Amino acid sequence: MTRKTIDCREVPGSQCTVALSADNEDELIEAAVQHAIQVHGHQDTAEFRQELRHAVHEEQPQK
Repeated sequence: MTRKTIDCREVPGSQCTVALSADNEDELIEAAVQHAIQVHGHQDTAEFRQELRHAVHEEQPQK
C-alpha cells in the first residue's frame, strides 16, 4: 500500500515545514484539516477539504 502525503511547503508563500502522511486518504485529510485550522486559521469547509484532496500525493518509496 502506498502512503499518501500532503506538504505545507508546497503552498505558495507558506513558511510552514510540516508534512503529513497516512495510509488512508480520509485519515490524512482529517489530520491536515486539524493542522490547517489550529496553525493556519483555516475554516473547515467542504471546499477547503476538496482543495486539500487535490494537494495529496503518493509518497515516494525510500530506497
